[in-house]
Amino acid sequence: MSKNIYTVTSNIKTTVPADFETAITATGFGKFNFLFLLLILASGWASGLESSTMAYVFPAAQCDLDLSLEDKGLLNAITYSGMISSAVIWGFLFDTLGRRKLLMIGFSLDFICVVISSLSQNKEMLIASKFFGGFIINGPYAALSTYVSEFHSNKYRGRMQLMIAISFCCAGMVLPLLAWGLLPQELTLQISDTFIIFSWNILLFLCSIPSLVSAIIFVFAPESPKFLMTIGENEQALKIFQKIYSKNSGQSPKSFPITELIDEVSLKKKDPNEHGGQITAKRNQMQALREGWQQIKPLFFPPHLKNIILVCLIQTLFTMTVNTMRLWLPQIFQALNDYQYYYNVSSVDLCESLEIIKTSNVTSGECQVNTDNSSVYINALIVSIVTLVGDLCASSLINKVGKKTLLFVLGIFAGGFEITMYFSMNTAFAVAFSSLFASFTQIGANVCIVVIINLFPTTLRTMSLALALMCARIGSMVGNLVFPLLIRTGCGPPFFTIAALVFASAFLSLLLPNTDSKALE
Repeated sequence: MSKNIYTVTSNIKTTVPADFETAITATGFGKFNFLFLLLILASGWASGLESSTMAYVFPAAQCDLDLSLEDKGLLNAITYSGMISSAVIWGFLFDTLGRRKLLMIGFSLDFICVVISSLSQNKEMLIASKFFGGFIINGPYAALSTYVSEFHSNKYRGRMQLMIAISFCCAGMVLPLLAWGLLPQELTLQISDTFIIFSWNILLFLCSIPSLVSAIIFVFAPESPKFLMTIGENEQALKIFQKIYSKNSGQSPKSFPITELIDEVSLKKKDPNEHGGQITAKRNQMQALREGWQQIKPLFFPPHLKNIILVCLIQTLFTMTVNTMRLWLPQIFQALNDYQYYYNVSSVDLCESLEIIKTSNVTSGECQVNTDNSSVYINALIVSIVTLVGDLCASSLINKVGKKTLLFVLGIFAGGFEITMYFSMNTAFAVAFSSLFASFTQIGANVCIVVIINLFPTTLRTMSLALALMCARIGSMVGNLVFPLLIRTGCGPPFFTIAALVFASAFLSLLLPNTDSKALE
């Protein structure tokens, strides 16, 4: 590894001030970056679990909380509603006040919200806690992608972004395993006459642990050196570059080949429209807040306006479709399982099983939950494993194929898989095609994030990503609210609607500018 680092840094000139890309490339890739993977894993789990737990909770809690089909759609959607309401606030704060401290605060608050949700005794309390959980987690999720990108060179940036996606997939694998171990046990802990802890309450509490771990990790993590350069704190940024270099190479920090960084504040003063607005060096927090509004203005004017509209549309369509199907797949698998269980049949096609979702019971007027449902968690685990394999493959393809081409291919194939899922005649086919659809759309959403990071300069990056994710959350919220209504109209509308949206995202991706060789500004 040392030889690779020396090869990278040997050609770097130290007689002139270095830009960010030169400096971060000189640090190499080694122990620091591998330790960074632990941060990504914990943070990715926290973000992924916040938006996914309801998919497993409401089939088990539908009798305890008296949930209708529309209530289930609302529980899936409410987290995204909270994310939508905080997107602009978080994006502004992270771009003006920094990354590390707010990430630590954000994950700490999310831990509190998840613990509160685990104590829910009625659907109103659960809905409220999930809303505030979404309000909090949206900021750390958006900033995490930016934070990670600002510690890696262009060579590794796309792959590290896909590592965030892989951490989401790992969360998607752990969640059905936890649900499988807890929910069928029907555990009940009577605290008082009005306070009862069920299995699904315990599941929610366990899902708070990654947020707590993430908050602790960020106590010891460094601030983004790119952000420090942006606000004129070059001395601090250089010290961080030196520490990264020392950790990766085993050499003394003083042997770092770069001794001076370019003054980005001066560059922004000369060309604020291009670089994101004027910034005061060594500013205080009030100055940062006042200048923040000026920094984000270029995002809504040429040349950035067209690009922000385009990436918002693509991100919305990919994220809407994957999050709608992802959060309803456990319920669909439960319906397949319930139909076979209650009607004692060995096989059933997808459309027949969807009829069972429209009612809360099958055999009587009393609400009941079928806990003989191991196949539900196995099928959900298969979907997560396939998605993980897809992300791993995409990490090696993203630089070879190109982001635009990859987005187009992913959209076309995903739409085809969704249509094919409609014609599934048994559970095996439904699982296979839903797994491929989830994998391709998830990769598409993550590749679009990489495009956004490469497309916009530092002072606009988190804000542009937050806007794109806000639009994506709106889409996810609408998708989960509308999906049960589409189910009530028939079997075809849910699947053909989603397929059409994915096809649209594929063709929109052809209008994107090429960012494959673009360095961070």
